[in-house]
Amino acid sequence: QVQLVESGGGLVQAGGSLRLSCAASGRTFSNYAMGWFRQAPGKEREFVAAISWSGRSIADADSVKGRFTISRDNAKNTVYLQMSSLKPEDTAVYYCAAGFRGVVAYKSAYDYWGQGTQVTVSS
Repeated sequence: QVQLVESGGGLVQAGGSLRLSCAASGRTFSNYAMGWFRQAPGKEREFVAAISWSGRSIADADSVKGRFTISRDNAKNTVYLQMSSLKPEDTAVYYCAAGFRGVVAYKSAYDYWGQGTQVTVSS
């Protein structure tokens, strides 16, 4: 089992920045690829970004490309999502997830999920 706890969400104005963190405990964090997803009210949960166990392979959604950066620190069992140039449409609950299937964008590839952290971007 892997337990994931997100933090760092909040209210920010459009154009601002936030850094989300996801702390992992349980099984060896460095064995897992990690992903960030988000879910806005009334919408499906969607892929944001993912990073391989080593950090050498990264993928992100077109909607956040150039604005969001995923990274990880295996010594701290933590994955981060640095978000800049935030837009109102980025408002959502953000979830981190862990899985063995590499840097992939589909939800079913991830075995463990956190409870989520709310990000609200005001215009």
